[in-house]
Amino acid sequence: MQPTEPARASAALLRLVSLLLIGVAGLLVWSVVRNMRPAAPDAAAVAPGPETGVSAPIEPRSVEARGDLAQDEQATIELFRDRSSGVVHITSIGRRRDVNFNVLEIPQGTGSGFVWDDRGHVVTNFHVVQNGQAAQVTLADGTTGRATLVGAAPDKDLAVLRVDFEVSKLNPLPVGQSANLQVGQKVFAIGNPFGLDQTLTTGVISGLGREIRSVSGRPIQDVIQTDAAINPGNSGGPLLDSAGRLIGVNTAIYSPSGAYAGIGFAVPVDVVNRIVPQLIANGKVTKPGLGVQIAQDDYARRAGVNGVIVMRVPAGTAAAKAGIKGVSRNAVGQLVLGDVIVAAAGEPIVTSVDLFRVLDRRQVGDRVTITVQRDSKRVDLDVELQSIQDGPASSGR
Repeated sequence: MQPTEPARASAALLRLVSLLLIGVAGLLVWSVVRNMRPAAPDAAAVAPGPETGVSAPIEPRSVEARGDLAQDEQATIELFRDRSSGVVHITSIGRRRDVNFNVLEIPQGTGSGFVWDDRGHVVTNFHVVQNGQAAQVTLADGTTGRATLVGAAPDKDLAVLRVDFEVSKLNPLPVGQSANLQVGQKVFAIGNPFGLDQTLTTGVISGLGREIRSVSGRPIQDVIQTDAAINPGNSGGPLLDSAGRLIGVNTAIYSPSGAYAGIGFAVPVDVVNRIVPQLIANGKVTKPGLGVQIAQDDYARRAGVNGVIVMRVPAGTAAAKAGIKGVSRNAVGQLVLGDVIVAAAGEPIVTSVDLFRVLDRRQVGDRVTITVQRDSKRVDLDVELQSIQDGPASSGR
């Protein structure tokens, strides 16, 4: 059946209305999108140049008066100004020959140090100079010169150099005390971290009575712990109290990454003041000992021994006079264990560090009871401690 004329007219009208609605919707969408677009900038409005319509000139803002520095700030500034001239930059120098046998000098590392007296003695860490055959010292004013090694105490990680500078250029640091320090005191470290000359960091004493190992493996006792930033290059520089007095020599940091982590250590000045005069006078340090050669701790552990194995007892030593016995050989050439030190002065000895700790608290000539394990028995022996020289090649105990 064919649609009637009215039906066809209604369908046409419906299509027309639909087209008009679609057109209106499109116009609305276009209008909304157009209004959301940012307006094109006026080139004249953004062009560089003076602001238009402003009659007064544009001036910098007024500066607020600073006023006086805080008292602690002024004290820190004065401390650095007075003491930094006594701090030096040290470069350790190694020598080797090239293919033409010419001697080449190669920097091995850098560190810090400080002027000890007006005769040109400079104190630093032993590990700063131990790998070099020469050293170069630079003062705060840029004066540079060669330094000679006067003496070293590896067991305390200390060394003394000497430079030939004019007395007027030398500014020795005043020496304080470390026995009466307290946790919480302000401290100041001056040095050359990462080669940056004359750097000041501040902090407090974080702990006292700490213990670290020296480059020789012997313990350094009563070490000062501080949170003043100490980084590579600070080694050998001074740790100062708020009066600007030397209270320690910055020596080591505790850091899993090798950089500053908030824990630094300094050899206490009471130790420095006892060691340095001996190094200047003799080049070595006299320390109390038994006069024996001992086995390394890991060897004792592998042998299942708890204590310090005595390897050799030279004739005429304190240990020999007391009757201590070392390792020997039987008739067929096999090694036979001698004495194992298991106690000293009543304190148990498990490792060599335990033994050193006891000996370092004594003086040459003191008498100490040494308990040894001999076969299946314990024997107490009275030993008069003898003088042992502490030098770069020393291994006496």
